[in-house]
Amino acid sequence: MGKLVFAAKVAHVPTMYLSEQDGPFKGCRQSAVDGHREMGRRMKELGVETVIVLDTHWLVNNAYHINGNAHFKGVFTSNEFPHLLADMPYEHVGNPEMADKIAKIATEEMGVTVRSHHIDSLELEYGTLIPMWLMGAKEYGFKVVSVACLCTVHDHMESATVGKAIRKAIEESEGNYAIVASGSLSHAIHPNTALKTMDHFFTISNEFYKQVDLRALDLWKEGRFKEFTAMLPLYAKTCHGEGLMHDTAMLLGALGWDSYDKKVEIVTPYFEAAGTGQVNAVFPVAA
Repeated sequence: MGKLVFAAKVAHVPTMYLSEQDGPFKGCRQSAVDGHREMGRRMKELGVETVIVLDTHWLVNNAYHINGNAHFKGVFTSNEFPHLLADMPYEHVGNPEMADKIAKIATEEMGVTVRSHHIDSLELEYGTLIPMWLMGAKEYGFKVVSVACLCTVHDHMESATVGKAIRKAIEESEGNYAIVASGSLSHAIHPNTALKTMDHFFTISNEFYKQVDLRALDLWKEGRFKEFTAMLPLYAKTCHGEGLMHDTAMLLGALGWDSYDKKVEIVTPYFEAAGTGQVNAVFPVAA
């Protein structure tokens, strides 16, 4: 029987990549980088073999989609921020059997259409690439499955059902698994007119978004997910949550949705980035 042994919600901002490169941004996101590395170490210690990444940078306009390739290799440049994230080499091993199992369970047993793809030219997005790079997926030998979570026409309860399917697929398999929800909290990027100094990389676009983010994190730290799941759809819409926070809905679906009551551990404290609110947090998994 397979086990979910680790779960987290993480940031993937491009300045985390630049923080590791020589230049004016070097070291600027050290706390966030250290948080990812700590999570990688914990996953290795827990015997994780496959990481399922819920990627809010993979946009889909119909159904749900999983990159089920057996191998990923390439050089990535962001279409969104080519001046910040360019020529990033990557190579990972996939887990096509798990991708297919998730899609089968979600579609045939739970009534939500999920498609698993085996297309060599279907590349990974940086919502997967940055966390897997910093968490040491290649070095530690983690297999990678990437799930699209920039969901434009989807319902949060559908996404929670996909999360439930992920958990069931894990438990019907063998080995140890991690789920990493990759995306921000609020995600209202600064308007273009504000991009005149370096300050915009390190501030939020509106204090309202920050205060709602902090309240959400208080609920997480207190294990109050009955309240959080009730507020999630409006929170995601009003505060422009990245991917409308469908990654978070899937993560909580895998953990029990509104019945989940574990106190979340904040590994990297809340930080502001290009208008958005970010955090690295571990969601304890029930034995």
